[in-house]
Amino acid sequence: MKTLVCRSTRHASRRTLIQGMAVALLMPTLSTAQAQLALSTAINRAARFRALSQRIAKVYCQIHLNVLPDQARGVLTTARQLVRSGFEDLAKMQWPAELSRMVADIQKQSDVLETLLVMPPTRESVGAVAAQSDKMMAASQAATEAFEKYAKLGSAKLVNTAGRQRALSQRLAKNYFLVAAKLEAKGTQEQMKADAAELRQAMTSLAAAPVSTPAIRNELALGDSQWLFFDGALQHRPDDRNLETVATTSERMLEVMDRLTGLYDAALKEVLG
Repeated sequence: MKTLVCRSTRHASRRTLIQGMAVALLMPTLSTAQAQLALSTAINRAARFRALSQRIAKVYCQIHLNVLPDQARGVLTTARQLVRSGFEDLAKMQWPAELSRMVADIQKQSDVLETLLVMPPTRESVGAVAAQSDKMMAASQAATEAFEKYAKLGSAKLVNTAGRQRALSQRLAKNYFLVAAKLEAKGTQEQMKADAAELRQAMTSLAAAPVSTPAIRNELALGDSQWLFFDGALQHRPDDRNLETVATTSERMLEVMDRLTGLYDAALKEVLG
């Protein structure tokens, strides 16, 4: 038994050493704490690309449907600017080759999406934008998970989970609009049910997480209340009223979950600081 304990201890020590070396190799000019802080920000940025890809496709289809078009155009401009600033933030740090490759893949998918947005929304272009947004989201998901693995901290998973809520809210709204435009792909309805279930489950998990502050609890409560309005609209057929409700409540959900992601990011930085 004593031998097993010693081996277990040695194994844990070696694992801790390897994790420390990984962070040191990640950014050799920074301290371990600084490197972890940079990773926390990277997780947030990579995770945000998931939401931005879906938000762009959502409002592009929204313009096509003539649902609050002026608001949608403003959101589209803002989302495209956030994509550019996100890549600028990630470019400020030096990452290992594999992580750099993953960020480059997001950029590649984003560049293709950007070329499609110069076209006025038509049935064909909306379908193309929606398909490309999913490719960008998939690349962003892979990069977010890779950054989370490098972070090696439980709080990093909270940043990822809260950040994914942003993407789910936008994909739900995008798919609702695609259904309204009769442009949904095969399996869209099933995707919407799965996203709604994942969003509800994640909210429960976040509420039960040990990392909590009054601000986090407040945003979780706001998220729950916004979800009731958002989900209520999603459950009804896409008439003019429900289309507008989905457009506005999806943006409110995004705002709440973005603030919540930032709060978890700040909590992680406080632990590391």
